[in-house]
Amino acid sequence: MLRDLAHQAYAALRHNRRRSLLTMLGMAWGIATVVLLLAYGDGFERGLMIAFETFGGSQIALFPGRTSQQAGGTKAGTEIKLTRDDLEYLRNEVPLLKRISPEASKQAVVVYGTRSQNYSVVGVYASYERIRHIAVAEGTFFSEQEDFAHNRVAVLGHDVKKKLFSGQNAIGDIVRLDGISYQVVGVIKRMIQDGDDNMNGKVYVPFSAMSDLRNTYNIDMMTMEYEGPHAKVAEAVRQSMAYHHNFDPKDKRAVFIFDSVEELSEIRIITTGIKILLGFIGLLTLGIGGVGLMNIMLVSVTQRTREIGVEKALGAKRWHILLQFLAEALVITLVGGLIGVVLAYLVSWSVGSLTLWSAFIEDASEGDIHLYIDLSTLIWATGILSFVGVISGMLPAIKASRLDPIEALRYE
Repeated sequence: MLRDLAHQAYAALRHNRRRSLLTMLGMAWGIATVVLLLAYGDGFERGLMIAFETFGGSQIALFPGRTSQQAGGTKAGTEIKLTRDDLEYLRNEVPLLKRISPEASKQAVVVYGTRSQNYSVVGVYASYERIRHIAVAEGTFFSEQEDFAHNRVAVLGHDVKKKLFSGQNAIGDIVRLDGISYQVVGVIKRMIQDGDDNMNGKVYVPFSAMSDLRNTYNIDMMTMEYEGPHAKVAEAVRQSMAYHHNFDPKDKRAVFIFDSVEELSEIRIITTGIKILLGFIGLLTLGIGGVGLMNIMLVSVTQRTREIGVEKALGAKRWHILLQFLAEALVITLVGGLIGVVLAYLVSWSVGSLTLWSAFIEDASEGDIHLYIDLSTLIWATGILSFVGVISGMLPAIKASRLDPIEALRYE
């Protein structure tokens, strides 16, 4: 029976080649639009998240602030200062912390040979590399032993190395930070970042060696990696700081906590919303092709009314007629869908990438929107195509199956 249905569908489509071809092109255009829009949404999300790759995993950043509520004897507006003692408090009182590093920064004149530039020099622990998922392009990040021994070594950001060394090798050379010599042991891979946290324009030194440049008892912030529920860890950090600095734990302005899991989940909600919107637009476009398919099938039902009457007079049942016309609609949908997917691949290959981060940051093409058509995109597109094809073909098929055989035979 399936062979007969396929043969009948092929014969009907072949009899009306031009009409069938135009309908297939309409479906192909619709599915190509769906695939490209979904690929654009995925590419936009990937490009956007590249700028936040150093916040991958479970991280918390703690910044000092000012109290906005009075607690105990502390009045509102009191400045909260983080100290090295807070590192020990958090280690002892928040057991879910895996790694923790202070950050003490200073604007310094960085000199190599005859070249000099002002950059932010940041003192951190060796664990900072793993906490922030830093990729080192040349050399290595400094070790815990170098930090413990107060070794004057430095890891340069990509832009720092490019400005001071151009294309020369920097590993092993000496740079002077505010007149103090530090040996370069590593260069960070170029990262797509902007704003105050731009690692490309920073120099990282061991926290112990940062004391040669400034007083490191008071620190600018702390970065932590943890395991477990992020909300509980963030609350435990706030409770600990509130106890030792005498402010109300409910005072969100006393210390600011950046929770990477929470922040990135909010970004993903936004990108998911954009992808849903693009998918809906693609569905509407494909729906236009579906309406065209439905109209063509309704015309086909009208033209073949006598044929339907003859089939029913010879014993064909309703579901035979329904499957016959539904099969024709699904064949048009399937062939049009295959043409559309091929068209989408050709467009994505010819376009390459669309500007995103490269519009703001030099040499940031890896953060642009690349139209990669992956398996999930094809699955979603196939689901949408199947839905439109079945709905578009079902209504004409139902109409054909419900025709009265006597009236159908008398139709002129």
